[in-house]
Amino acid sequence: MSQLWDTSNIQPCNEIVLQGDTIPALFWNGVAQRGPTVWMRQKHLGLWRSWTWTQTAEAVREIAGGLLSLGFAKGDCASILANTVVEWVFADLAVLSAGGVSNGIYPTDAPSQVQYLCADSRTTVLFVEDDEQLDKALEVRAQLPGLRKIVVFDMEGLRDLNDPGVISLDTLRAIGHDYLDKNPGAVERRVAACKPTDLAILVYTSGTTGKPKGAMHLHQGLVFTLHGYNTLVAQDARDERMCFLPLCHIAERMGGEYFAMYTGAKLNFVENPETIPENVREIAPTVFTAVPRVWEKFYSGVMISLKEAGWVQQAAYAWGIGVGTAIADKVLAGQPVSSWLKLQFTLAQWLVLNNVRKLIGIHRARFLVTGAAPISPDLVRWYLALGVPMLEVWGMTETCGASTGVPANKMKPGSIGPAAAYNEIKLDPATGEILVRGKNVFAGYLNLPEKTAQTLDKDGWLHTGDVGVVDADGYYRITDRMNDIIITAGGKNITPSELENDLKFSPYITDAVVIGDKRPFLTVIIMIDQENVEKFAQDADVPFGNYASLTQTDAVQALIQKELDRVNHKFARVEQLKKFFLLATQLTAEDEELTPTMKLKRKLVEKKYAAQIDAMYQ
Repeated sequence: MSQLWDTSNIQPCNEIVLQGDTIPALFWNGVAQRGPTVWMRQKHLGLWRSWTWTQTAEAVREIAGGLLSLGFAKGDCASILANTVVEWVFADLAVLSAGGVSNGIYPTDAPSQVQYLCADSRTTVLFVEDDEQLDKALEVRAQLPGLRKIVVFDMEGLRDLNDPGVISLDTLRAIGHDYLDKNPGAVERRVAACKPTDLAILVYTSGTTGKPKGAMHLHQGLVFTLHGYNTLVAQDARDERMCFLPLCHIAERMGGEYFAMYTGAKLNFVENPETIPENVREIAPTVFTAVPRVWEKFYSGVMISLKEAGWVQQAAYAWGIGVGTAIADKVLAGQPVSSWLKLQFTLAQWLVLNNVRKLIGIHRARFLVTGAAPISPDLVRWYLALGVPMLEVWGMTETCGASTGVPANKMKPGSIGPAAAYNEIKLDPATGEILVRGKNVFAGYLNLPEKTAQTLDKDGWLHTGDVGVVDADGYYRITDRMNDIIITAGGKNITPSELENDLKFSPYITDAVVIGDKRPFLTVIIMIDQENVEKFAQDADVPFGNYASLTQTDAVQALIQKELDRVNHKFARVEQLKKFFLLATQLTAEDEELTPTMKLKRKLVEKKYAAQIDAMYQ
């Protein structure tokens, strides 16, 4: 079992794991080396099914052959509209093996968004997961003259479908099998013809400030970045990964699918988004990457469970986490840990901390990785106190994922670490904006040369829109987005992310948006954690009828005010939050207020709830 003062098993690797200068070349070389080894597992109807590299290759070859039989040309685009399932990976690698461009679409997108993304990317083949996603595609198919075929992964409920433009994935595989019998080596020739300078994937930005933009990544940039990832956090074929974030997002596409393909780590797919807490305990990943929302949810679950525990358990936890915190403080300060403290920690693990880690599902984890949004430093310290290092990384769609990373042997909670060895980073001297340059930076936005020119300057520096500072050790810290910095009516500059991260450390708060630009004081819009707040209300005999009425009860209002008081205590008077209001609607990724990665869209929220905001200032 790893202990947080020993980082010898988290050392970066500079060796090339797989040869190949394109994604399909890497994949097929991996198949040749690892054939009978299990690569992917997925739970369906309570049972885990495994796919070896050989079985995966068979599926990918047949799907690629099926695409070729449909007239799919080199450079054609295929889009995938599905949740994170094994078939997503099959389709993605098949498209790339056929010399095509692979594009992902969020399964929560509306039909109009599906139409826009397919039209903008000139999609000729659309893979969809099931009847729900097929309905979206059929609704807008008439507006997509270039769409030649829709391929469905799961045909349950569609057995009687009779549409020449729609086929099942099994049918496509059968067509591909027959095609390759008559055209042996056709897929291999396409793989060989794929060049490092070819466009490989499109990753569309969330579109919070207008229409989504298709970030173009070439094969050479993807492969270069994969080599670099191992210099940040090395993994190998002994590692178990959990695949659950959207594969159309750069984080799971690169850090999950492609990085596991490159290193040979096993990919475990959750049954569905609702079963993540149960599945993570079964999988017990050794390397676990997630967004802050997930880490916050795990922490709040432990805190709520602790409140239900007896006083003996609560006392044991308080002592154990106290010992872990004492060690974490020494590790972070670069100080030695005494044998006596190590002995206490061993006892604390046996008494309580191992059980906490098992409750979350991180009891086998060598380390955790967090990214995609800021996280509270207190939360990083808490996981450290449990005995599991949490490493912060920072990057964006346009940088092909991580551009910075906190090294395991010198962690600084609240920092995103120094620049990764494979790219350059600097601050704009005038604005403090973080700029990135390297082979990992994208090739531009599809069909948007003016937007590309605004983002990539003539010297190759990517203007990220994030504002930061850097310390003497070269560690960067994000202070905010350029457009999010608040200047109060009194002229005080406020970085709302610090306040918001502290609020989200509460088990009762899922997300928060601080308001105050050109206003006399700060206020905040809060989205409560439904499960935890409902439990609080039930335990306190607080009557409520639905979610909206729950947010309006005096007890819940007082509960959230207590959390504001906790945060306000850390900040100067001018930075404190004076008022709040709670969103009265339970939001999901399908609501316009949330991004697909479950973050509140600041500008949209400010506009949509302008009346409630104004009321707080009257």
